Amino acid sequence: MKRFKLTKSEQAIENALLRGEYVPLSPKETRRVADAIAAHRKNAVISLRINSQDLTHLKEKAKKLGVPYQTFITEILHHHAQ
Repeated sequence: MKRFKLTKSEQAIENALLRGEYVPLSPKETRRVADAIAAHRKNAVISLRINSQDLTHLKEKAKKLGVPYQTFITEILHHHAQ
């Protein structure tokens, strides 16, 4: 079997798996998780023009939060669309 070099976080996950800390989901719970993932899938592309200063401010806020700025903008749009 081919061995892979794991990162520390991947190694921690593998160790937890070997210790039995993860358990299989029921089919019903698996379906619920799959439905939640599908509901949040990004399946549309848009292009828009915004003020460059606004974009700079959004990028700065996203950086402070530690997320990519496009993800940050998507979350803002999602929040206001609800």
